[in-house]
Amino acid sequence: MKNTIRDRRDAEGISQADLAAAVGVTRQTINAIERERYDPSIELAFKLADYFDCNIEDLFDPDLNGDRPE
Repeated sequence: MKNTIRDRRDAEGISQADLAAAVGVTRQTINAIERERYDPSIELAFKLADYFDCNIEDLFDPDLNGDRPE
């Protein structure tokens, strides 16, 4: 799933390890999310959104196929 975690983390000037510690996961988990190789649980997505003080939709692109219900 596309996301803006790396951009937001870089803007905050924090490392993957710092972000991981703040949300209770490993640095490898943050790396996998940033590389779009792992989709976080809903709980982790909420923790990340809380950390960056934004909505989950601001971090993750929910439009998986370009098809949105009307």
